[in-house]
Amino acid sequence: MSGSSRQLRQSGRYRALSIPDSVVVKPAGVEEIKHVLGPDSNFAAPFRPMGANSSATECTSSSAGTVINVSAFTQICNIDTSANTVTVQAGVHIGHLAKSLASEGLELAGGHDHMSRTVGGAVAGGCIGPAFGDDSAFFASQVKSMRLVTPAGKVLEIRSDQKNLLHTFRLSFGMLGVIFEITLRVRPIRIFAASHRRCSFDQFASVMETLCTVDVGLKFYLLPFQGQVYLDIRRPVTDVTADRRIPWKIKNWGESAVLPQIVKSISRIVPASGMRYQMIDGISKLTQTVVNNRFVNSGSNATALMSRMKDNYPAQKLCYSTWIFPASEFPIVVQAFRDFCIRTQNESGFRCDMPAVGFRLGKDASALLSPCFDEPMVISTQTDGWDDFAIDFSDFACHWAGVPLFNQTREIPANYPAQVFGSRFEFFRKIRRQFDPDNRMMNPFLSQYFL
Repeated sequence: MSGSSRQLRQSGRYRALSIPDSVVVKPAGVEEIKHVLGPDSNFAAPFRPMGANSSATECTSSSAGTVINVSAFTQICNIDTSANTVTVQAGVHIGHLAKSLASEGLELAGGHDHMSRTVGGAVAGGCIGPAFGDDSAFFASQVKSMRLVTPAGKVLEIRSDQKNLLHTFRLSFGMLGVIFEITLRVRPIRIFAASHRRCSFDQFASVMETLCTVDVGLKFYLLPFQGQVYLDIRRPVTDVTADRRIPWKIKNWGESAVLPQIVKSISRIVPASGMRYQMIDGISKLTQTVVNNRFVNSGSNATALMSRMKDNYPAQKLCYSTWIFPASEFPIVVQAFRDFCIRTQNESGFRCDMPAVGFRLGKDASALLSPCFDEPMVISTQTDGWDDFAIDFSDFACHWAGVPLFNQTREIPANYPAQVFGSRFEFFRKIRRQFDPDNRMMNPFLSQYFL
């Protein structure tokens, strides 16, 4: 957030402040980043790196400070087909990287939504998707080495054999410097079979424990007011060919473009909430039934990712908050979430108008601040009442041992991250103070947790 104030519920947890504009710089090369961060810089702290600006929180903002926009760093430097690696600059969008890799018969490991995100942002912040096999939960786990400019304005290279440093810089949310070049592991294109199911919340809860232990990629859509769950299940196969990109484009177009736009239009033109929500629920069910059950039967990470690369994420930016829950508790959590949504609407009149989206995440210990469990994501296309809902959902998530992502999780209590991350959190804070003793990369949002 920059240049404006938000209206927050007077909960006692936050105060609404008038925040002055920040300065945004768009360096064209490494020397310019060094100049901005260097000791003789004329730019004001705090400094925050920014890529596609897809953060749901104030993670990338810098009130009265300087935002360093790395979107000009768009080169794919080298694709090594023998070593299965790619070296890429931080401003390259994931979708465009997926297209370049596919032309060489390669793909990114794991599934990653929001393909208009930049590689640098996906490495520094939480970027997830339906993964299985040897795929890791987070995009950041694919990093083999990286180059960055430290808060003191010096270039630092972290090699693949410096595992402790890599663990620290993955998912570091821009607090340790500005990443400008990354080498990622990639792999030959693999095919998976995709199947789709619809079930009730109770049925979903009863099979969730099994789904968390089998080798499948799982994406799910929760419609709490309809009591229904739509499942997108992916399994590795060797005896089929991948569907072409067109079916995946139709699927993602329906989910990411058509549904949000229709819902926004209905919210504008239908004032009566009962009729409005009935229409929205009908459109949501139809979209899930058609795009997930009719079009896609198989694919690969290459086809699934490339089909999303033209998404204009900032222009369609939704209000959402991501919390990650332990797999062992999720059968109970999903039912409690349904009750929470219904109770919230009954008490306040507010309800999310888009399905909640979730993934099954495998254990991923590749970063100090890595949450490694199941993850539901709450999404809304409307803003009236959203801040209150985000605070209430935060209370719900904390009660059920949810784990936050600092670039995607709204309204985290200030003392909660230290509790949920434990000793890893304190160790990260210690390293952060060594790299940034003057807190030059600390904006108000991050300071409440890491100072």
